[in-house]
Order: sequence, then structure tokens, then C-alpha cells
Amino acid sequence: MRTTHFSWPVLSRVLAAVLGGYAFTYAFTAALARLLPLGKGDALVIATLLSFAVYTGAMLWAFACRSAWRAWGGLLLAVPLALVGFWPQWLERIG
Repeated sequence: MRTTHFSWPVLSRVLAAVLGGYAFTYAFTAALARLLPLGKGDALVIATLLSFAVYTGAMLWAFACRSAWRAWGGLLLAVPLALVGFWPQWLERIG
């Protein structure tokens, strides 16, 4: 008889890699497009092209960490990146 063993840390790492990596990449792309000293279109294209490498790196990070907590902690860098990338849009909606 075969029993299956479910591992919560592995599920947490998979979610950190897929969902957390996506959120981090989205925030990174928005911040980079806003900060690059180029035209809006050029900055967006460069940031988008780099986002593929960033997403891959975020996914690798989630599985390379010693613990699932550390993987989620590293991906929390998405919060300040999102503030940089989306702050002007939020201010426009408020005002």
C-alpha cells in the first residue's frame, strides 16, 4: 500500500515562486520603467524585456532559499518597488 506525503513547505515554495515571483516581477517592471531615463515607450520595452530574466531569477530564488519563510521574505521587496512604480498613478486617482 502506497501512502502519499504532502509537504506544506514545498507548496509554499511553489506559491512563492509562481505568485510571489509574478508580483515581484510586476513591481520591478513598473519601477524600472518609471526610473529609466528614456522615453516612456523605450523604458517600457527595456523593462519588459528584463522582466523575463527577473521572473526566472525570482523563481530560482524561491527554491534556493534555506526556508520557505526566507523565500517569501525576499519577495517582499516587491512592496517598495510597487510604491516606486505605481505611486504617481495612485496620486492621480486620488487627486
